[in-house]
Amino acid sequence: MNFELNEEQQLIRSTVRDFAEREIKPLAKELDEKAQFSVELTKKMGEMGLFGMYLPEQYGGGGMDTLSYIIAVEELARIDSSQAATLAAHNSLGIGPIYYFGSEEQKQKYLPKLSTGEHLWGFGLTEPDAGSDSRGTKTKAVKHGDKFIINGSKIFITNAASELAMGSAVQTVSGEDAKGRPIFTTFLVDRDTKGYSAVPMHGKMMWRASDTAELYFDDMEVPEEFILGEVGQGSKIMLQTLDNGRLSIAAMGLGLAQGAFELAIRYAHERKQFGKTIYSFQNTGFRMAEAATKIEMARNLLYKACWLKDNKKPFAKEAAMSKYICSEIAKEVADLGVQIHGGYGLMKDYDIERFYRDQRLLQIGEGTSEIQKLVIARYLADEYIV
Repeated sequence: MNFELNEEQQLIRSTVRDFAEREIKPLAKELDEKAQFSVELTKKMGEMGLFGMYLPEQYGGGGMDTLSYIIAVEELARIDSSQAATLAAHNSLGIGPIYYFGSEEQKQKYLPKLSTGEHLWGFGLTEPDAGSDSRGTKTKAVKHGDKFIINGSKIFITNAASELAMGSAVQTVSGEDAKGRPIFTTFLVDRDTKGYSAVPMHGKMMWRASDTAELYFDDMEVPEEFILGEVGQGSKIMLQTLDNGRLSIAAMGLGLAQGAFELAIRYAHERKQFGKTIYSFQNTGFRMAEAATKIEMARNLLYKACWLKDNKKPFAKEAAMSKYICSEIAKEVADLGVQIHGGYGLMKDYDIERFYRDQRLLQIGEGTSEIQKLVIARYLADEYIV
């Protein structure tokens, strides 16, 4: 592997970092306090070409590699996880299933519209009783002539309720096989479909400026052409999509850890106790050295996973590893940042307080840390046990 970023990747890092510092940072605290999704910032990210970055140009995308996209998410999360979540969820979970599994007609219908920042798409997998166990889906699709009638609900769906939300991919149970096991089918459902409703979720601890929704389907009729892939491929489609999504959540963890680290080290050089900066105390310096080393370790693992994907090599194990370690390091570094800030780290006037809250979802969303370890363990069993 070549560890040096190419010119395009370096340009993406500097451009997105400048945008995040200039456009997002001044608004991040206020948007968090108001729990307000920013249509304006989302459209600006679209104008920069951050939506659909990895899509071919024929579908309105930028034709970039995976690492370029991951760097963009990382740089947004360095400043504000809410805006990073909007980008990551839309690119990986929103348009990903359509691009990788959709028919050519579906790609032409949706992808150009979803690459501009004017529209967002959700990933309807999680339900009140189906989180880590995605096969616990209760939403049902019953065939009726050349249509399906869908009833059920989804929860914790990002990018599904704002004025930019255009629809969602929805996993359903569409029948049973000969052994009585559920058959899963995924549908692409436009928001204006009769019987479809999206309700914003409030009172979140984290990612308060991102759009999170509950979805309800009440006798919702959808034609067969709304099926993504084929009948019975629903679970496969959604789980393979999560492999890609793990890279973006890992990027959020990496970016948040970097941002928290920078907040902590700056404060440690400014804050004086006993007549000298707290950074000059060996304990603080050692802890910052450990944090910097772990961040660099996480970055190398994540970038390797991206390299594997871009070179069409198996990457699912490394994606799970990256998601796990980046999430855990984000938690550790954010906690260290609060500790170094002392009592001020507990006050909303300081950005580290928001970082501390925002990191907590990373060990839960798109597969908990426990699920990542389970996934990794299964790959290890296949590799080492004959």
